[in-house]
Amino acid sequence: MNIVDFFKERILFIALNIVILIFTAVLLISLKVDMYAIVFIFIINLIGILIFHFYEFFRKKRYYDEIEKDLQSLDKKYLLSEVVAESDFLEGKLIHNIIDQANKSMNDEISKYKLSIDEYREYIEMWVHEIKTPIATCKLLIENNDSKITRSIGEELGRGEDYIEQSLYYTRSNVLEKDYIIKEINLSDSINNVIRKNANTLIAKRIKINIYDVDKKVYCDSKWIEFILNQIISNSIKYMNKKESELKVYCEKFNEDVILNICDNGIGINEKDRVKVFEKGYTGENGRIFGKSTGIGLYLCKKLCIKLGLGIKLESEELVGTKVSIIFPINNLMKF
Repeated sequence: MNIVDFFKERILFIALNIVILIFTAVLLISLKVDMYAIVFIFIINLIGILIFHFYEFFRKKRYYDEIEKDLQSLDKKYLLSEVVAESDFLEGKLIHNIIDQANKSMNDEISKYKLSIDEYREYIEMWVHEIKTPIATCKLLIENNDSKITRSIGEELGRGEDYIEQSLYYTRSNVLEKDYIIKEINLSDSINNVIRKNANTLIAKRIKINIYDVDKKVYCDSKWIEFILNQIISNSIKYMNKKESELKVYCEKFNEDVILNICDNGIGINEKDRVKVFEKGYTGENGRIFGKSTGIGLYLCKKLCIKLGLGIKLESEELVGTKVSIIFPINNLMKF
């Protein structure tokens, strides 16, 4: 709050007071009142007016500065009404009341949207569980009628199942804290589960698998980490088209951290796309060429890693291959 702006706003009131003082002085002169008395009255009144305005300025400045300080210290600015004290002057009380009413209205609207989002998430989760029954029936029919055509249908059905699973994890990603259990797991178990899940595709594409040094204990949720690994390995499989394709999975130690590396010798990613691979909906040049990318997989991996307290990074060279690293922090607090 600036003192110049404050007095500019009150210039009309101050000018009116000075005009009244001048009028009073002229009236006293016409009544033949002593000049010293007139000057004294004029000065006393002028000082009183100035004292009143300066008092108002400092009182309001202190209050508004406090509001600004509270606002700057808050991460969530909309909580301002919860921390601002009610003022002792009318304007401040009106402002506090307006902020309070606006905040209540905003909270009501947010509650409506949250309820709507929760209902939609619950519907998606229910739909995903319901759709699993006809998928399982289709798989059983395929197994009982084995042929080249049914095997091809089975592959497409598997892809569809992956997309359905991705949609389920996507809807749950914002409320992950309600559905995860951090405990000690063996990385080799999770990796083997994901490899078995993709076994048919790996065999069909004749991809060599090289897994070593993965017998490591880390702290994570097995279900969520398997989903993350499946997204990364599925991407590797999707973009490998060489005669001697190879998928390499191994661990290494860095200080107290365990780093899980997933490497492939696929088509790689160009420099322009590398910086954006974790952005939502970004498919890049490879996605346009292969036409099978949604731009959600790696975005979800990054989002879930952040929620789980893991690190993730990607290195790639075009036409050479890609390496995705997941960093599992291990510290003394995790060792029970």
